[in-house]
Amino acid sequence: MRLPSPDSRSHARRLRTWAGVAVLGLGLVTGCRHGAAAERPLDARAQAREYLAKKQPERALPLLEAEYAGAPEDLELARLLTEAQVKAGHTDAWIAELQRRNAQAERAANHYMLGLAYFSRASDAGAPAVAAFERAVELKPDEPELHYRLGLARLESEQYAEAVGPLRRAVELAPERAGFRLPLAKALHRTGDAAGAVASLGALVRMSPSPAEVATARALMEQISDPFARFPKAAEPKLEEGLRYLRELDAPHPAIVAFEEILRDYPDLAVVHALMGLAWQRLDDAGRAVEEFKRAIELAPEDGKNHFYLGELYLGRQRPEAAKPHLEKAVELNPLQDVAWFRLGDIHLEQRNLKAAGEAFRVLTYLLPDEEAPRGKLALVRQLEGDWAGAERELLHVVDKNPDNVEFTLRLGILFAEQAKQSSRPEERREAAGKAEHWLRKVLEAQPENAVASRALQQLKSPRAQ
Repeated sequence: MRLPSPDSRSHARRLRTWAGVAVLGLGLVTGCRHGAAAERPLDARAQAREYLAKKQPERALPLLEAEYAGAPEDLELARLLTEAQVKAGHTDAWIAELQRRNAQAERAANHYMLGLAYFSRASDAGAPAVAAFERAVELKPDEPELHYRLGLARLESEQYAEAVGPLRRAVELAPERAGFRLPLAKALHRTGDAAGAVASLGALVRMSPSPAEVATARALMEQISDPFARFPKAAEPKLEEGLRYLRELDAPHPAIVAFEEILRDYPDLAVVHALMGLAWQRLDDAGRAVEEFKRAIELAPEDGKNHFYLGELYLGRQRPEAAKPHLEKAVELNPLQDVAWFRLGDIHLEQRNLKAAGEAFRVLTYLLPDEEAPRGKLALVRQLEGDWAGAERELLHVVDKNPDNVEFTLRLGILFAEQAKQSSRPEERREAAGKAEHWLRKVLEAQPENAVASRALQQLKSPRAQ
């Protein structure tokens, strides 16, 4: 996990070119990440999903038609059935069938499927899809999925202001649906409500977002918080010079000279003050660095990175109490700042605020799902809370993916040894001791000289531990 560095100009250009509509979930199907356990036999719906994943829609269709016939109000089945029809190349026929059904008796589900079918075609993804979803909402106004799809269709049609209402309503009706937050954040951003967009992303990261949702949230957050969005073109060459000195040549003195030249002409550029602060920090001049970071915060109070830089500086000076409010503000203004969450979690852990520490590290397990450090920290929090199962779950997540990780294998052994020591019931003590021995022996197989594992195993076997 690397500390954030100042944004380069080329990076800023990449931020401005991000369009990411498709990744916001504007396709037909919202993926299910919490399906049935692999060992259970597949029901008809799950089997149909598998056929669709294998690009065999014709095999999925009869299963879905039979299922939908018995549950015509089930919108998930309706969505899967429409996806199968579209992927099988039956879009035109399916639209005609749905129009026929609506002519006989209007139903919200029929209009919903009609909207999805229209949405699958570029030529009809605008007004026809919007009209179908609008009618579905009229017929069933308390169904969050219908509001969500209407908002997406309007968003795709660049009707940003009109998209906010249904997307906000979808979130109100189903606050647990993380995926609803992303298009709402984009619509709010497009209508100039940056604070609302950030709040929506902040709610998302505190839920259980998928890696794809996190990637989309990062891209959108970078758009919202791009410090170079309105940077004067005339000052770009001098900025590039300063960044090169600071980042590539590790020469903060000439970098400061370049940044000072920019500030003579443009004294209110917050990002340049932030860069000056980083340069002074590199020179170990904390006083001037603090001054520049505070000036950056004054000029751009909505930019969470400036609070992060100041919080980091205070932490480097062993002042966690001064750092804490700035790190809290950093994640409030930019909830995708990984290192800010990590530092905040460490401060809470040091202060034994286990609830807050657990929340910070839990967020990080979704922001950085492949990183081991956040899970290790979260496991420690769970252990301190007495949540043995929670601690085991986090450690096993790492060991299952990386069986050669001796550190986490050892931690599993120590965890169960501690549980055995604290358990009052003999059967729980025996079970925990057995698990501890299992993991400790694995450590000793990989590292026969590991003194910690050897000592823990000896203590486990001692008569007193029995």
